[in-house]
Amino acid sequence: MTCCCLYVHVYTGIKVTRFCRDNNMVSRDGLTKIAALFGVFVVLKVQAVPTLTGYDNVDAGELRDDIPEINRGLKHLFEGDIAGDPNRNAILDETRRWKFPIPYILTDSLELNAKGVILQALEEYRLRSCVDFKPYEGEASHISFTKLSGCWSYVGDDKKGQNVSIGARCDTKAIVQHELLHALGFYHEQSRSDRDDYVKIWWDQIEEGKEHNFNKYEDNFVTDLNTPYDYESIMHYRPLSFNKNESIPTITTAIPYFNEVIGQRLDFSAIDITRVNRMYDCANTHTLLDQCSFELINICGMIQNEEDNADWVQTLSSPVDADHTLAGRCRDSGYFMKFDTSSGVAGNSALLESRILYPKRDEQCLQFFYKMTGAAGDKLVIWIRTDDGTGTVRSVRKIHTITGDGDDAWKIAHVTLKVTKKFRYFFQGIRGSSNSTGAILIDDITLTETVCPSAVWQIHNFDSVLAANPVGKSLKSKCFYNSEGYSFGISVYPNGRESDYPDYVSVTMHLCSGENDAVMQWPAKNRQATIVAMDQDPDVKLRMSSTRSFTTDTHARWNKPTSTSGAKWDPSCQCYRGQDLGWSTFISHKHLQRRSFLKNNDLIITADFNDLTHLIKTEVPVQPAAPSNDITDEKPIREEEIRPEAIKHREARAANPCHPNPCFNGGVCVESEGKASCRCASSQSTYYTGKRCEELKIDRGILGALIGGAAGTVVLTLAIFTVIRRTR
Repeated sequence: MTCCCLYVHVYTGIKVTRFCRDNNMVSRDGLTKIAALFGVFVVLKVQAVPTLTGYDNVDAGELRDDIPEINRGLKHLFEGDIAGDPNRNAILDETRRWKFPIPYILTDSLELNAKGVILQALEEYRLRSCVDFKPYEGEASHISFTKLSGCWSYVGDDKKGQNVSIGARCDTKAIVQHELLHALGFYHEQSRSDRDDYVKIWWDQIEEGKEHNFNKYEDNFVTDLNTPYDYESIMHYRPLSFNKNESIPTITTAIPYFNEVIGQRLDFSAIDITRVNRMYDCANTHTLLDQCSFELINICGMIQNEEDNADWVQTLSSPVDADHTLAGRCRDSGYFMKFDTSSGVAGNSALLESRILYPKRDEQCLQFFYKMTGAAGDKLVIWIRTDDGTGTVRSVRKIHTITGDGDDAWKIAHVTLKVTKKFRYFFQGIRGSSNSTGAILIDDITLTETVCPSAVWQIHNFDSVLAANPVGKSLKSKCFYNSEGYSFGISVYPNGRESDYPDYVSVTMHLCSGENDAVMQWPAKNRQATIVAMDQDPDVKLRMSSTRSFTTDTHARWNKPTSTSGAKWDPSCQCYRGQDLGWSTFISHKHLQRRSFLKNNDLIITADFNDLTHLIKTEVPVQPAAPSNDITDEKPIREEEIRPEAIKHREARAANPCHPNPCFNGGVCVESEGKASCRCASSQSTYYTGKRCEELKIDRGILGALIGGAAGTVVLTLAIFTVIRRTR
């Protein structure tokens, strides 16, 4: 029996694989490996940069270029987007960590859309972490957001002010979050010492001269802060980073599932936030006031009011009444609060009241999910109690009323509160009529000190929507109003609007004609449209929503929507709808399934249309800083400045204690056991005290004797010279 080798060339950008066969039979393991490698190729081939034609697209959406592609050709960076000295390390060197709040400047070189997304990113930091920011007021340490070549940052605080470049095509919230994590002191995820246990670097597929971008560092230089390897980190490279061939990967994951996850540019991962809070030894957020999913028996400190005639009951999920928190994850698991409206007289009510809260801002957004299974007419009322001026929280004000319509699906609500003093919020459930036979349920409450979105669109039964709508067919939302009075709508193409990308959801925005059009300014320029596909995780700090923004200009699509401006009449809203602008590849169907985008099979889209005119001029003068040797936007980094991967062990680095010289009055600094020690020049007229070389105070009598002695010496010397001359 002969055994020959069958050469099966499966070129996936990973390697050319050779498999042996026996009696014309390829091994099952070999076939599995072929399939796996081919699968990676197919997946990454689809991820190649798209050519979007036929429609106006802001950019390539989920398929837009990432940081390495944007920065291609820049020579002054290492690891793709890090500027400055490669030896600096803010993770272990605590002197390079920031003090909060971090002062910042929005320079006027930035595109207007970039200024808007930077502010969005700062709000995400405030919501999820202890990091805070403030406008620059002359501080030495500060961040200057500016538009230079590419997207990049320094690592850590340089103590003298530093740039974060948000250049062309860098204006997304996720990229700003990524670059700010560098500024806070973090390196890329695949740089950590144990990365080879989790990812494979395909060195032969890396663009020549770019190998240093895949260096890894020992844990005496980059620490993981005792956290696991994070495939979901916003600091991870994508599979195609720095590759020779546009569809062949340079990095793949040990667990194949994560090949389509690494390099995500949605939002912070849970571990990203854990690391920030551990590095800076803090945990409190700045804009999250309260949240509750009712999973614990203490129901987040909420209380039943004794003045009502019924109670809200913490209820375990069942096939009849399913919990919202764990929907789709665990059957018949999870808790919610329930008010039974099937008994009692009409008007019976139950009150569920929060603990006392202490706001720092003057506006809050209360988000929650509710379900009303009874007859139309049951009511859910949101109230607040505020300080009455004596320190007692008892002044009551009604904020919002929701009336049941017979639809028993889970729905999302956003309610704006404007409170500046300590307060409580509470829910009142009311039985609408004696015919009601169901209940009112609430779950997953989040209260933040942020502005509620102008538009919230919940698309129910999204699987059915996908099946019923072919490529190019859209759903249109009702028309919403922003805070100024502009009316706008959203279009969603469940299977995309371009035949080349049927596996993506397209999302666009357009203006609607509205009741305020006669007094609005046209065109509606310098407005930032922000659309969010919402991750419905019950913990707002863990949500990884898909957020995209663009800013309007003087294009005709932003003129008043009329029959003469090209807008189309829509009988469903009795209004004109203008031309759409958005993203053909807003989010892929795979991403929708990966997190909680489709909880209860519902897709939730939120949108805002905000005026950014006040951000056109934001730059302020900076006080001159001391000369710096830092790398600028134009100075290329030398190869010898880059750490080679071959060097594994690195000694702990510390600042030179004698630089700058801590000694005064001519003192000389000497380093001893890592500490500075001051020494003075030899002299009977100086002595050492602290860091100063001080002059001794000398008595006048002694001073006279010294002067007299010196004078006598001079006279004696002259006399000796005179005698010698005469002798000659």
